[in-house]
Amino acid sequence: MPDTSTRKLVIGDGSWGTSLALLLARNGHPTVMWSRNPERAKLLNESRTNEKYLPGIEFPDNLEITADPFAAAEGVAFAVSVVPTQHLREVARRFEDALKGKTPIVTASKGLEIETFRTPSQVLERALGKRSICVLTGPSHAEEVARGLPASLVAGCEDQDFAIEVQECFSSDTVRVYAHRDARGAELAAALKNVIALAAGICDGLKLGDNAKSALITRGVVEMARFGIAHGAEASTFFGLAGIGDLMTTCFSKHSRNRAVGEKIGQGHSLQQILGEMNMVAEGVWTTKALFGPEAELEGVDMPIAEQVHACLFEGKDPRAASADLMTRSLGGEMTGILEGLA
Repeated sequence: MPDTSTRKLVIGDGSWGTSLALLLARNGHPTVMWSRNPERAKLLNESRTNEKYLPGIEFPDNLEITADPFAAAEGVAFAVSVVPTQHLREVARRFEDALKGKTPIVTASKGLEIETFRTPSQVLERALGKRSICVLTGPSHAEEVARGLPASLVAGCEDQDFAIEVQECFSSDTVRVYAHRDARGAELAAALKNVIALAAGICDGLKLGDNAKSALITRGVVEMARFGIAHGAEASTFFGLAGIGDLMTTCFSKHSRNRAVGEKIGQGHSLQQILGEMNMVAEGVWTTKALFGPEAELEGVDMPIAEQVHACLFEGKDPRAASADLMTRSLGGEMTGILEGLA
């Protein structure tokens, strides 16, 4: 059984960070959640709820909030990073001295850093030094996990002892966590599924129907796996909870920010207008940009859906033209290059 006497740290007070902090605290772990804003940390401590992101859900007594990195990190068994990927490097630097030594880290961020094409775990390792890093991901909308609805996650880590520790700390009667060795695949799946979710939303916005959306999602899994194999991941990971599981939730759920952004794109809204009206982050937008940025490594990887999403978001392409281009591509085999990776 995990040690419930040692504090756990959650870095980030958004909806998912708050949900994971709630889960740890409810499981009996003294938990501290770090907020970058001292005034917000004070408000959260006093109100005992995160009304901005998870209204109406009260904090347990063993959950505290602070804006001080040193106070937050003191004596913790591990830290959980739940910071939007494009802000992760800046936040990690605040903990460079606070998280000294080899304190292990769980990363629950999803995306790719635009400037470097690095995953969250790679950003953390460069900012904080080499240590055990576990990728926690899977089909898990914060709104449902915080309310105690059933969910399953993957704890991906080469250090299986740490993966099992994370598995035990987060598992409960409403959350089931599976240990996994392919951290690379789990993290890439978490990033790429948001790009496909944008495409699914565009499909909804265009009212293309169930047949089109199902085909898009299925082909999206293949595209994700193809990319993963080319970047050192196991193909099978993309057909499990981290891949197809998370993808289905993100493509169909009313809670999905990425699907909602795509839907508005399909309805004719501009990306600038959509992002200006949001108070939360749709990571898929920036992952799409990173995929086609100067540091990306897409040579030889066929990603037609991602290409069309990028064209719609950043090149002003008409979503209907993008759909037509996908449907009229050269014909080919369904699982080319993927079945070999599953063998």
